[in-house]
Amino acid sequence: MHRTRFIVAGSFIDGSGAEARRNIYLAVKDRIITAIGPAADLPASAGAAVDDFSHCTILPALIDCSVSLARSPSVDPGVRLAAEEAGPADKSARLARHSRYCHVHGVLGVADSDDQSGPVDVYQKKMTDGGIIEIRSARLCRSSKDCETGNQGGGDFLKIAYSANIEDQEDSYPQLSHEELARILMRRGGRKAVVVANGHRRVEEALAAGCDAIEQGYGMGEDNLRRMAAREVLWIPSLSRAKNSLDGAGSGGEVCCRFSHRYAAPGQPVPGAEAFWKKMLAEQLAQLRLAGKMGVTTALGTGAGSAGIIHGESMAEEIKLFIKAGCPLEETIRCASETGARFFGMEGLGKLTVGRNATFLITRGSVGQLPRKLSYLEGIYVDGVPSGAYRKNPFRKA
Repeated sequence: MHRTRFIVAGSFIDGSGAEARRNIYLAVKDRIITAIGPAADLPASAGAAVDDFSHCTILPALIDCSVSLARSPSVDPGVRLAAEEAGPADKSARLARHSRYCHVHGVLGVADSDDQSGPVDVYQKKMTDGGIIEIRSARLCRSSKDCETGNQGGGDFLKIAYSANIEDQEDSYPQLSHEELARILMRRGGRKAVVVANGHRRVEEALAAGCDAIEQGYGMGEDNLRRMAAREVLWIPSLSRAKNSLDGAGSGGEVCCRFSHRYAAPGQPVPGAEAFWKKMLAEQLAQLRLAGKMGVTTALGTGAGSAGIIHGESMAEEIKLFIKAGCPLEETIRCASETGARFFGMEGLGKLTVGRNATFLITRGSVGQLPRKLSYLEGIYVDGVPSGAYRKNPFRKA
C-alpha cells in the first residue's frame, strides 16, 4: 500500500479562478490529491513524507493551446525552410526537443497545429510510459482540397485556417469559402474544431458554421464576442503574435525573444509597421478586456514555433499580456490551465482539487512574483512525485 505524501505550500493557486490561498497542505496518495487544508491542520501521520515548500507557490501545470512542435522558431528564413523540408527523423527529434522546452517551463499540455501525425504518433508511442507533456494533434484544413472526406482522417481535433495568421503578410493558400468551411465542419466526425479567423466577417461566418473555438480573432468586434459568449465558443486570442511583431517592427520583423533579452537580426524597418502593430495589440487587449466582462471563455495559445516565438518560455509572456488586459492573475492561471485541459480532454491536467491528479508547478517566492518566476521553476510534480525529466540546475554537478 502506498503511503500518503504531504506537500506544504506558502501560497496555492488551484486553477479554478479563486483567489490564492496562503499556507496550505496537499495530501497525495496513488497520484491523486486526497485532501487540501490549512498547513496548521497538517495531520501528524507517523512515517509520512512531508515536502516543505512553505517558501514557494504551487499552481497547476500550463496548457498551450496553439503550438507547432516540429517547426523552428528561428528568425533566419533559411533555418525555418530547412526545418520545413527536413525528413521525419529530424522532425521527430525537433518535436522531442521542443517538448522538453515546454516541460521545463511548466507547459505540460499542448495542442499541436502542425498536422505532423507521423512524428507526433511516434513521439507519443515512445513516451507512453511517463511522457513529459501531453499532446493533442490537429488535422489541419487550409484549402478546398481538405473538404474531401478522404483528407479528414486522423487528428485529435480540427484546425481550420479560415484566415491567414495575423502576422503573415500574405496567405500561401487560397482562402476557404463559407460553404467549404461549413462542409468541413459537417464532416468533423465528433472532433472539436478550432478556426483561425480574423476580421468581423470571417469570424461571424466561422461562428455561423458551428466552430467550437476561434483562434486569433483580431478585429472581430463586439457583436462576435457577444455571439461567442451566448454559444459558449472558446476564444484563443494569441496575443504573443502581435507583441512579437511589434517587438520586431524596428528591425524588419526579425526578432527573437529569449527570457528577458531581445535579439534583433539585421533588417530594415518597415515604414509604419511599429504603429500598425501597436494599434493591433492595443485593440486585441481591449477586445480581451471586453470579453472578460461579457463572459467569453478564453484560453492561452502562444503560436510557439512561429518566427521568434519560443516553445515553453513564450507562455509566461502570454500570461503577462492577459494580465495587462486586466485579467486577474488567478483567472489568467485558470485560462492557462483548466480551460485548455477541459477543451482538449487532457484528463490528467487542469485545476488542483480533491480527486484530481497531483500534477503541478512550484515557483519560488510569493504569488506577487508571478508570472516572472515561471521562467525558472523551483520544481515540477507529475502524479504526486517530482518530475524525473525536470532539473532545476541541469548543468550543476553533484
